[in-house]
Amino acid sequence: MSSPTSASAAPPAAGPASPHRDDPRPGVVLLLSAGATFIAFLDTTVVNVAFPDLARSFPADRVSDLSWVVSSYAVLFAALLTSAGRIADAFGRKRLFLSSLAGFTVASALCACAPGLPWLIAARALQGATAAGMIPAALGLLLATTPPQRLPAAIGAWGAAGSLATAAGPALGGVLVDAFGWRAVFLINVPVGAALVLAGIRGLPERTGAARRLPDPLGTLAVTAGIAVLVLGLTKGSDWGWTDPATMAGVLGGAALVALALVRSAHHAAPAVETGLFRNRTFATASAAAAFTGASLFGWLLGSPLFLTTVWHYSVLKAGFAVTPGALTSAIAAVAVGKRARPEQLPAVVGVSMAAFAAVSVWSYLALGTDTAFLTLWLPMGLVGGAAFGAALTALATAAARSLPPQQFASGVGMTTTARQLGGALGVAATASVIAAHGIGGAQAYRDVFLVCGVLAAVAALVGTAMARNPVRES
Repeated sequence: MSSPTSASAAPPAAGPASPHRDDPRPGVVLLLSAGATFIAFLDTTVVNVAFPDLARSFPADRVSDLSWVVSSYAVLFAALLTSAGRIADAFGRKRLFLSSLAGFTVASALCACAPGLPWLIAARALQGATAAGMIPAALGLLLATTPPQRLPAAIGAWGAAGSLATAAGPALGGVLVDAFGWRAVFLINVPVGAALVLAGIRGLPERTGAARRLPDPLGTLAVTAGIAVLVLGLTKGSDWGWTDPATMAGVLGGAALVALALVRSAHHAAPAVETGLFRNRTFATASAAAAFTGASLFGWLLGSPLFLTTVWHYSVLKAGFAVTPGALTSAIAAVAVGKRARPEQLPAVVGVSMAAFAAVSVWSYLALGTDTAFLTLWLPMGLVGGAAFGAALTALATAAARSLPPQQFASGVGMTTTARQLGGALGVAATASVIAAHGIGGAQAYRDVFLVCGVLAAVAALVGTAMARNPVRES
């Protein structure tokens, strides 16, 4: 539950200003950018608590199929972030921002009126694709219009919007689902998105980056299809069998397509993936740790409300509020690390935070059962887990951004977010497979989910600590 970034940096050279508005108001740009970022990141977690209600609406569909309501959004969001940044630079950040925001609003309405699961999954994929266009365009506008002396505070506020959205998702989802049903978690985006589009038409300037070619379409298609097929293989493995040819084809074929996209990007003038950034060892290490942290976080965020509603038989509203303490400590830890942690302390922050969550996960694996134990087990687990993720993801985003020169800041934010979202998609797939193997109503399924999350967190701790071998220096 982190912000998209917590780093400060000087803005890149601004592109030509709009002839209709040469003197934009930075406060308006920040408000609109943060608002769009909020709803984009809100939709990564707000659906999780609606899973029991979705299962009742679509009783013929398995958990592994329902998980694609989360995965389809995460896959498209992760795969298109980098290429969307290039499109924004080439065709105009305002143009891409408003068109993506309008598309996101329409996709939200399509989700809300979905008559069946295939429709809902397709609409969620469209949501993810349009959200990917909103984030780099919003950041690019913010960097290009904010005076240098106000930029650190502006980026902090923009990042806090993503942190607050991810943290508030389960609680807000619980309120909406309890009062109106699962369709409300999508319908709420429609008036918000429409208001932001109308305000953006008048209040945003046009900005372009350095002249760039469009991102490689073949590479973009390969990385998007590869991630989707890989997640499909992992999600359906428990249904098809892990040695089934279809499962093997999904996992190996998806990995091969992603590898092809990376190789092609390394030799392309306008790559789909900015592989050149990985030559920076600190950035590469931070992005790898973000992927493992995202996998652990998304698995935990999906497994927690499902456990509360199916094993402890909490209402959706009660489950939403039961995960709120962790959301609060996540936001507090994210702000504290963003403001207080020095560059040389960031590897230790990641290592200690993820090790703490790994320990809490093992405790959950050993102690969770059918008897309710909110105060003695769930509350401390949530408090520690929320703080761990808030601190670790903020430290990783800060380390990645500070290791890059200012002109690569926006690309670096996109790549780190991509790594986190890709890890999250794989974490959701793993969670769905574990639950499907045991059955949605048994405590053992969730104990195993939390154990898997703990193992992923331990790997993230080790990888994050490795940043200490390449000290973080602010560019």
